[in-house]
Amino acid sequence: MVTLAAAPFDLSFDPSSTALIVIDMQRDFIEPGGFGAALGNDVTPLQAIVPTVARLLALARRHGLPVIHTRECHMPDLSDCPPTKRDRGAPDLRIGDAGPMGRILIVGEPGAEIVPDLAAIEGELVIDKPGKGAFYATPLGEHLADLGISTLFFAGVTTEVCVQTTMREANDRGFYSLLIEDATESYFPAFKTATLEMIRAQGAIVGWTAPLAALEGALDG
Repeated sequence: MVTLAAAPFDLSFDPSSTALIVIDMQRDFIEPGGFGAALGNDVTPLQAIVPTVARLLALARRHGLPVIHTRECHMPDLSDCPPTKRDRGAPDLRIGDAGPMGRILIVGEPGAEIVPDLAAIEGELVIDKPGKGAFYATPLGEHLADLGISTLFFAGVTTEVCVQTTMREANDRGFYSLLIEDATESYFPAFKTATLEMIRAQGAIVGWTAPLAALEGALDG
């Protein structure tokens, strides 16, 4: 067992039953011209965490932790994208529309791909998900069960939407969950702060949070 200095209290975990899930580090959310920018957001804060997520990936790979990447994207005919999702708000480009990186959030389009610096390597699972949570309408639960996983480390974007949703799904399924604080980001700084507080409130009601340096110290010794 390894013990990590985390909030709201230390987390002990067995690396042999721990996996890393990197949520939606896609060009459509992180690069100019993608869906995040079409919604009127400044993508700079999300770009800034790419080196930290790369460090986290290197750490997980070095210690043999299974790595799972997710991509939020939809079928070309939008059959898995309900109108309540596509028609929400007033973005410059909606899901499925043609943008600078192909059709927005459509499987197989350039914008739906993970940014090159964080691309999956051979043996790492990439899950395409139609919803905010990574367990919804995907094989993630079965994959984790096959691996015998009980603890999950999380990174990615955005903190308050897809990351938090997946952590809450994981909590309901009995996983211990840790969010790496500097490997996640939101377009809205206050939303990230509030989400971190919600996750670890009431004795880790959803999970734990810790900076990457703490996890590096715990695993690398």
